[in-house]
Amino acid sequence: TAMVYMTGILGGYVADRLLGYQRSIMLGGVLMALGMFMLMSPNLEMFLLGLAVVVVGNGLFKPNISTMVGKLYAPGDARRDSGFTIFYMGINAGALVAPIICASWIGAKYGFRWGLFTAGIGMILGLMMFQAFKAWLGQVGTAPAGKTGYGPLVQVLVGSAVLVVPVYFLLSQSDVLGMLLIVMMLALVAYFIYSGISSGSKEQLHRYIAMMILFAANILFWALFEQAGSSLNFLARDYVNMPTIFGQTLHFSIFQSVNPVFILLLAPVFAAMWPALDSRNINPSIPRKFAYGLIAAAIGFYVLVFAIEHFVGENGRISWTWLTLTYLIHTMGELCLSPIGLAMVTKLARPEETGFAMGGWFLSIAMANFV
Repeated sequence: TAMVYMTGILGGYVADRLLGYQRSIMLGGVLMALGMFMLMSPNLEMFLLGLAVVVVGNGLFKPNISTMVGKLYAPGDARRDSGFTIFYMGINAGALVAPIICASWIGAKYGFRWGLFTAGIGMILGLMMFQAFKAWLGQVGTAPAGKTGYGPLVQVLVGSAVLVVPVYFLLSQSDVLGMLLIVMMLALVAYFIYSGISSGSKEQLHRYIAMMILFAANILFWALFEQAGSSLNFLARDYVNMPTIFGQTLHFSIFQSVNPVFILLLAPVFAAMWPALDSRNINPSIPRKFAYGLIAAAIGFYVLVFAIEHFVGENGRISWTWLTLTYLIHTMGELCLSPIGLAMVTKLARPEETGFAMGGWFLSIAMANFV
């Protein structure tokens, strides 16, 4: 999970300088689908190689879609935060449906390799949709001047194949990965400080310093939040009484869809709230929104601590409602921080470095996953 976000900084650079955002997304999606199909193999080495291909593909995919959303808005457009919130709803519509189909239904019933196969097919359908409607984007995300044609595409494909090798190695070398992440974060800070100074604008330097401070807050938030896929998932499996619907006890993996449900319900509320507050000159600053996110992460975990101290049943389990409440509070924190952070990067970075800066945002999430 750390490396899935870590490769985004390379993907952002490739999109800025070589492929453009649209072609980077298509190539990344193809690699991710290929990786999903490789995960079906019963052979451990092939499975790990599939994970490495997914990691590299996501590096080309994830940061560049986010960057394109930012480029749809003019600088200073108050709708940008709301635009990113709506974009976030799209992400979470997929995050809601995917675990139900791939894990709770097909994976649990027919075997998880077929759940992974379904994920690969879903990726291909997504790419077909993107290709069909990309004309709506106009010139946003097209190839940089002088970088059209197949030459840059072949270069990036070869580079991706080469990158799979160290990623495969790092899957089993957590200590090395940790040191690499620290070095990359320090290099990122140094680069943006240098870029701010060389721009000749004190304002741009201050923007980059602010961005680095918010990256640090981002690491702390996601280190807590990303336990949803690990420790909270094991908690649901081993220590939570699962609800029963129509006589069927739900599979514990259904909790992976709880956060997206709350995102879809609450994101329109938050998207409408920020411009409304802005019109009254009481819209919280970006750092204050980040603080609200961190407070919500803390409160969410305290709910579980409280339940474990006071409401454990005779079977050693707590009610599913406590874990659901934790996810609700964490989701509210996420909506104060994550779409706002994506918008923040596109506001504070120089236009020619937006993709690289977005890769830096995802690198901070990589560090969070490692932590």
